Amino acid sequence: MIHKHYDVIVLGRSIGALTAAALLARRDFTVMVVGHGERPPTYRLDQHVLRRRAFTLLAEPSPAWRRFLVELAQSQTWKRRIVPALPMLQVVAPRRRLDVPPDMVLFGREIDREFPELRRVVDELYAELAHVNGAADDAFSHDALWPPGTFWERRETARYAAMLPYARAEPDADLLVEFPRGHLFRSIVTQSVLFATDLSALPPPFAVARLHGAWTRGLMTLPRGEEELEEFLVERILAHGGRCLLDERAASVHVRRGTAAGVVLDGDDHPNGSSFVITDMDGETLASLSGGEGIHKRALREWPRITSSVGRFVVSLIVRREGLPEPLGPETLLLPFPSSSSALAGRSMTSSPAPRAAGDAGGRPSSARSTRPAGPGRPVVHLQRCDLPPPSTDTLLVAEILLPDRGPLSLLDARQAVLDALTAELPFLERHLVLVDSVHDGLPVWVYDGQRRRLVERAALKGAAPGAEPMVRQLEVDPPGYLGLAGEPIRGPIERTLLVGRSVLPGLGQEGQLLAAWGAARLVTRTDRRKERMRRDMWSKVEIG
Repeated sequence: MIHKHYDVIVLGRSIGALTAAALLARRDFTVMVVGHGERPPTYRLDQHVLRRRAFTLLAEPSPAWRRFLVELAQSQTWKRRIVPALPMLQVVAPRRRLDVPPDMVLFGREIDREFPELRRVVDELYAELAHVNGAADDAFSHDALWPPGTFWERRETARYAAMLPYARAEPDADLLVEFPRGHLFRSIVTQSVLFATDLSALPPPFAVARLHGAWTRGLMTLPRGEEELEEFLVERILAHGGRCLLDERAASVHVRRGTAAGVVLDGDDHPNGSSFVITDMDGETLASLSGGEGIHKRALREWPRITSSVGRFVVSLIVRREGLPEPLGPETLLLPFPSSSSALAGRSMTSSPAPRAAGDAGGRPSSARSTRPAGPGRPVVHLQRCDLPPPSTDTLLVAEILLPDRGPLSLLDARQAVLDALTAELPFLERHLVLVDSVHDGLPVWVYDGQRRRLVERAALKGAAPGAEPMVRQLEVDPPGYLGLAGEPIRGPIERTLLVGRSVLPGLGQEGQLLAAWGAARLVTRTDRRKERMRRDMWSKVEIG
């Protein structure tokens, strides 16, 4: 007995799942979104809001996102929400600081100051990145299926894939061949890509160009990060008649005659029927929800193997604002080693053109800091700065590292390692800490009274598990999929299931999830000719981007 029937049930609350749900709700499909146990972006300790994930809106300039805003007539609303990141990216290494501002003239001055020997090759690199990203924007602006499945889909997508520079290059081709081996600028490019991709290793050359370009071509931020993006997408789903049950989870996928026919929610005896099930889970997890029923033979024979040996370890820190240097930007990479090929003295994070008093957080580093070694165990840290609104005088810092399962740094030591990496470059941070926590290690919350640390049990947290929560995983795909960018196909292992998660186009990171969402929405829409015609007619009524 069917409890209620929907055209589409979406499992998950990622950007891919919610984007697909909003598109289909806009196209007059009945949609229900089930969070399926995915935790919200934030949790709390008393009045302090902490984040369990770092979130950078790298896909904002993507044609996939711009087309989404146009179809939902939300371009102007979106422009009022976003704030430019100034600088777009900041890099801090021992005795070096490089800002990447939107103005290329100012960026040239930064290169002249820090890497004068590289000015020509840096100019050539960013000219090439502009060419690659312009071609990619043209290709991704078309309504094609990425990655393609059927013969006709492959034929259609191949026309646009031919527009992509480096798409057919050898996997080990080096975009940075002109840069000296071991140079700091190589680390700047590769580390920015590793934090942007969903793969555990460096992706193919086209993805390297696309992902580093995403950091450097007008990066935008949302004041409340991922939480605000989720609210925006859920609002659009509800506005078009969808239903969102983000705190519910699916007990099983209901399969009838070899086809996904609905979802049984936890606590329900009967399934909610659906014509399609869309999810941001990987195919193997989806198959386990069906109890192994309905998996088609081709999936059993050819399904790619998705594994992971690296996770994203995230630490949230509440800091009094006076403990942070004024130049610290919204997005920063902290690199542990100075470049051996660039021994010229550079600026530290706390340097400024006009020296300040030694006790000021904006002044030059103290002698104690300058002698602190950059040991080999110090991780590369991606740091986000979020100044809290008045009357608060605190700042939320969200730091993430890529933590291998089998590496020199253990899960229980990772929080202290991140704190050590931050205090090495931000010397006044330690005396201005309010609290430090990570949901991934299961350790008590570190709360600071002055410089004295006390432990608060995790039971005091609201919205967080009492024990350790799993990290977001970086993926390995065997064999690599379409153009080396893809993993699993959009069509799931069970008939009438569609995948829109990180496992579909992991090489492109966030943009890959948006492209998968567009592909899933297209496949669903084409099953209903009336709604497909309505979608074409709708372009005369919505805004023109």
